Amino acid sequence: MEKTWKPTTAGILTIIAGSLGVISSIVIAVVGGAIAAGLKSIPAIPEIFGTVAIPAIGGIGIPRIILGMVAILGGVYAVEKRKWRLALAGAICSLICVFFLGILAIIFVAMGRGEFGPKNGQ
Repeated sequence: MEKTWKPTTAGILTIIAGSLGVISSIVIAVVGGAIAAGLKSIPAIPEIFGTVAIPAIGGIGIPRIILGMVAILGGVYAVEKRKWRLALAGAICSLICVFFLGILAIIFVAMGRGEFGPKNGQ
């Protein structure tokens, strides 16, 4: 099979999307935690805001950090043209991080399936 640019491009897009996802999730967690702590310290605001905001920040930030890390790992495998399934999983996770980059990454990984390692990259 002829080697093309598709898996490499997909890997780069996946790594970029995963990195942006991790960075934005850390910012969400830090800024959201600071806001939640600030709301909790103001006596005029009911206690419910502080107690609800902190778990909500963790519920958004932590899963996105994990998805971003899987996207980065999948992007590395796509650049190396190894483990097609993990490269596809990373591209799908990058869809959650940065939608338009994730769409392109999924398309390019799927189109370049034949270029991955032995047994069709599985």
